[in-house]
Amino acid sequence: MMRPASDLDGFRLWPGLLDRAAQEALRDEVFARMRAGPLYIPRMPKSGQPMRVRMTNFGALGWVTDKERGYRYQDAHPETQMPWPAMPPLVLDLWRELSGYGAAPEACLVNLYEGDARMGLHVDSDEAAWDAPVLSISLGDTAIFRIGGALRSDPTRSVRLASGDVCMLAGASRRAYHGVDRILQGTSRLLPKGGRLNLTVRRVTVPPPPAA
Repeated sequence: MMRPASDLDGFRLWPGLLDRAAQEALRDEVFARMRAGPLYIPRMPKSGQPMRVRMTNFGALGWVTDKERGYRYQDAHPETQMPWPAMPPLVLDLWRELSGYGAAPEACLVNLYEGDARMGLHVDSDEAAWDAPVLSISLGDTAIFRIGGALRSDPTRSVRLASGDVCMLAGASRRAYHGVDRILQGTSRLLPKGGRLNLTVRRVTVPPPPAA
């Protein structure tokens, strides 16, 4: 396994970790699972405003948000009421190889960025297992990813995430504000209609203690 290109306060980036064949295989797995767990438009708590990305989830749990109940994890698709599709095997393999965490992931959030979609600065804070890293897999057009510190006012830096790149927020960076400023349209031909798929892999619940 290749070494990460950077390791700043727990933020690690593996540029081009997935070759073209692996990207195409994962893309096809994602599209196939979307037939059972289709993309939908999430809405912000309280305001009910639609988010700029469409999303779905794979795994035992999925991250959702709506006007009435806000941010949370649940075990079923909010529109179909069916269990989320299983995670692709490659996603589980990457978690095992890169995360260094002793328990399996439970959620793989899939965001589709199209057009001028972006994601404001935020912290992934709805998980009980704060010691687990967050793994991010990029497919499609390049994203300008921004990461800062534990405070929204902390200085930030920008990182380009291209198709096939994998990054991880661990250690101090696990609690860092981060977001996506924009998508560089036309930088990849992986997705038939363009855009970017981001797979964010997380452990949600605290693993049980090992048996005595």
